[in-house]
Amino acid sequence: MKKFITCLLSALGLTTGCGHQNFENVDVKAFSELIEEPGVVILDVRTPDEFAENHLDGALNINQGEADFVEKVKANISLDKKIAVYCRSGRRSADAAGKLAVEGYQCVNLKGGIIAWKDASMYVTTEKYEVDVFKTKSGKTLKFHALMHASIRLEYDSKEIEIDPVSKLRDRIVDFTLMPKADIIFVTHEHGDHYDESTLKLLSSENTRLIMNQRCAEMYGTGEIMVNGDKLTLADDFTVEAVPAYNTTEGHLQFHPKGRDNGYILTIDGIRIYVAGDTEDIPEMESIDDIDIAFLPCNQPYTMTPDQLVNAAKVIKPKVLFPYHYGQTDLSGVPAQLEGEGIDIRIRHYE
Repeated sequence: MKKFITCLLSALGLTTGCGHQNFENVDVKAFSELIEEPGVVILDVRTPDEFAENHLDGALNINQGEADFVEKVKANISLDKKIAVYCRSGRRSADAAGKLAVEGYQCVNLKGGIIAWKDASMYVTTEKYEVDVFKTKSGKTLKFHALMHASIRLEYDSKEIEIDPVSKLRDRIVDFTLMPKADIIFVTHEHGDHYDESTLKLLSSENTRLIMNQRCAEMYGTGEIMVNGDKLTLADDFTVEAVPAYNTTEGHLQFHPKGRDNGYILTIDGIRIYVAGDTEDIPEMESIDDIDIAFLPCNQPYTMTPDQLVNAAKVIKPKVLFPYHYGQTDLSGVPAQLEGEGIDIRIRHYE
């Protein structure tokens, strides 16, 4: 009878086999403590519609009901990461945790799901975009919102920071009217998936600092110009350096000629962030060091191939890597190629 009940629970998604459960179930308190640990990935396995309604801050959404669920997890989360998984009531996430445990992942399931989480008056967000949260040297919160493609929104110490804000790209739309005015805007170069004049005007106030390369400043009619090698102090705890971004592959040099465009290294309260812009794995990356978070592009013929991205990551050695600007490029092989490099790879919706 006991074996029958165990197997029945397995069929309901509460275990992964008829003899044992190979993941951990925890209550809200333990789950909330777990997700504060460095490197833990929060995984919401509900449908995209459920996720959009509300979710835990910083959660990655991969629908466990899809046939390629496990493959998507493998493409987004390396095996050395502990996964804190949840769903609506805990049943689907238990099923997902079991499947992932078979693949070698260490999973912890939230008993009672997001229902129990909300019943305990724990915070949920209705943020439409994926958000990654980091703590700075002095304990302040730094948030990265994955808007789309090359558009990144940062929140830090009541400051709104935008990088290459673009409202529309093919069938994707970002509604910047719902977002605050920006304190600082960075623009890497003049291509339409990075430079959007109407969005710059929408996000700007009289106090906004607009930092861009020379060509964009000429097009916009104003702005603080940075060229490769320039450095600016924006606040006591915030500096920026403009670094090269260009093509090296023959036949592609016209897309991003050397010396015209910028990548940026932001240092915010001790966290060093490299936003590469449109570039290949250029020699200048050898001198970029102590990077905590890197955004590296991946879509030939305009930027890097997956192999070039892997090479760049091995050279720069960031603690956390966000491939971005990747369009339809298949990134599924990147985590395996960087296995053992000590890099936390996070693939968000930066198509």
